[in-house]
Amino acid sequence: MLAGKRSTRVGDQLLKGIADLLMHKVKDPRVQGVTLTGVSLSKDLKYAKVYFSLIGDGDDIKRALTGLDSAKGYIKREIGLRVKLRYVPDIVFEHDPTLEIGNRMERLFHEIGVEEPEQ
Repeated sequence: MLAGKRSTRVGDQLLKGIADLLMHKVKDPRVQGVTLTGVSLSKDLKYAKVYFSLIGDGDDIKRALTGLDSAKGYIKREIGLRVKLRYVPDIVFEHDPTLEIGNRMERLFHEIGVEEPEQ
């Protein structure tokens, strides 16, 4: 159970650090509008899959992934300075389509006249 807590803690730190870097330091226009949605770490904390979302078409997503991949070395170096770890995980960016699916469903519900339930 301890390893799970540690990986969650490290994952949260990675996500916050990468999000901060993308917002304030990475000036690549290809990563504009990218939202980080989660991180999945390997058990040994050496590999991190960072999920991102972007509203746009397939070309926009490919462009953003290319921008993220090109900034990966800088991001990893900066994370190494910010987060105290023996090893900085190798980062792989992966598109997370859940926001687009939710937006599409919301538009479809709106088109067929289904109202949101009152809370």
